[in-house]
Amino acid sequence: MSQNDPITLEIIQNSLQAAADEMFAAMRKTAMSSIIYEVLDMGTGITDAEGRIASSGAGIPAFIGVLDKSVQFILSKHEDIRPGDVFITNDPWYGGVTHLNDLVLAMPVFVDGRLIAWTANIAHNSDVGGMAPGSLSGEATEIFQEGLRLPAVKLIREGETDQAVMDIITCNSRMPDFLLGDVWAAIASVRVGARRLEGLATKYGADTFIRAMQSFMEFGEKTALAELANLPKGTFELDEEQDDGRIFNVKITITDTEFLVDLRDNPDQDVGPTNTSRDGTMVCAQMVFKALTDPDSPANDGSFRPLKVLTREGSIFHAQEPAAIGFYFETEVRVYDLIWRCLAPHIPERLPAGHFSSICGTFIGGIHPDTGRQYTIIEPQIGGWGAWEGRDGNPCIFSGFHGETYNTPAEISEARNGLFVDRMALNTEPGGEGQFSGGRGLVLEYRIRTQNGFLTAGYTRSRIKPWGLEGAEEGSGNYVEVIKNGETERYSFVSGLGLTTDDVIRVVTSCGAGYGDPKARDPEAVKRDVKDGILSAERARDIHGVEV
Repeated sequence: MSQNDPITLEIIQNSLQAAADEMFAAMRKTAMSSIIYEVLDMGTGITDAEGRIASSGAGIPAFIGVLDKSVQFILSKHEDIRPGDVFITNDPWYGGVTHLNDLVLAMPVFVDGRLIAWTANIAHNSDVGGMAPGSLSGEATEIFQEGLRLPAVKLIREGETDQAVMDIITCNSRMPDFLLGDVWAAIASVRVGARRLEGLATKYGADTFIRAMQSFMEFGEKTALAELANLPKGTFELDEEQDDGRIFNVKITITDTEFLVDLRDNPDQDVGPTNTSRDGTMVCAQMVFKALTDPDSPANDGSFRPLKVLTREGSIFHAQEPAAIGFYFETEVRVYDLIWRCLAPHIPERLPAGHFSSICGTFIGGIHPDTGRQYTIIEPQIGGWGAWEGRDGNPCIFSGFHGETYNTPAEISEARNGLFVDRMALNTEPGGEGQFSGGRGLVLEYRIRTQNGFLTAGYTRSRIKPWGLEGAEEGSGNYVEVIKNGETERYSFVSGLGLTTDDVIRVVTSCGAGYGDPKARDPEAVKRDVKDGILSAERARDIHGVEV
């Protein structure tokens, strides 16, 4: 059989995608924590023998972009790699990329003694130790306070579990049974993928298998370059103020062969936990680049070859060890949105107005009133997306950075955790009006059942709201309120706030920004908005000029 037979190469590539999807399904069905099996806060993928992404599975786009970087670090650290090994890492300076809660597992795939590929996955785990339950604290000033660091070590050696490593992992968690179950789900996932790849390579031959991966990477590069030719050429720059007053800067230069993102002119790394690694910053640029060039096909190494990212070591986008990094996701979503906002006026047909653009990570925990055990609810939130020409924004979906995930059903939250979900509704605050209006955000209320609960949360796009296009109104902003004894306090970042029985946490996520002059909106659409309760009659008159 020819190594270049296009039908065979296509069959292998589609089989790689199916294997990555099967890995995802195995992990989802066997995980212990709702953040994994309900929210799907995870990702799977396959790399070639050199650690270059060959096929992306389902899951969070920002997670899939981590896996090749993790495997490449493992390869740089370990020379003794054998069949049956499984490696684990979570440290951003040792191949982990994100923060310590996100465990990456990777397994080498061998055929006839030859390393031909890797299977890998990543998922958020509920508690990996550290100074605070859930391992996230806005008060952390160094990574040592954020949990157990796993610097790309072997968890399984030639099929045999290193029980000492497993014991260290579980002993450092406040929720060891959940962590143990989730780690074994991840092990099952990489093993399922490895078996599928071994079967493929045995059936078609290792050389043909490797050639198929190379071929698809070449196709990815060719497609990216072809689409790059359709983007506007030149250098585009944006300065944007952040909620805390800092100014973030991006310069983007687009040529026929290169998409260059320059983030060097940015603030020094934070003393707190809102830093990110250079690899994490690269992932953000990759997501926007993929959306602009070839959003419909699976990502692979070739898809990103025209992309270059410049950072300054010691900056918030390229933090140095041992910086705290727990809330990395709010900084990375800012990078993602910064690139988006810079280019949106120049590519309005591909990039809508600003969306709520925050993970709105909400961490609620305590001792469960029924079981007496520690619980921690990890809940990224949904919000409103921006409008674009001819189309209103989508209401209540996850941010572009967070991707293919789901909110936890109220029934699961109530059954597994010490709280009630009293309300889930659309956010009807003013904001996002335009000829085409932004999508509505969310109002979600949790009521605490325990006497010793806590809240940790980190939201951005709170003071500096989602940005409108072509004269439209900006969005409404993200925040969380805590109602105690009838008194309401409002926060965007809060860490370890004490809660007790019947305290209410009210999550409010932003409406997306609008597109176009609000006065140009179809009067019938305005009337429908008022009828549906998402726009007041007063606002219809003042902003849209329509009497209802």
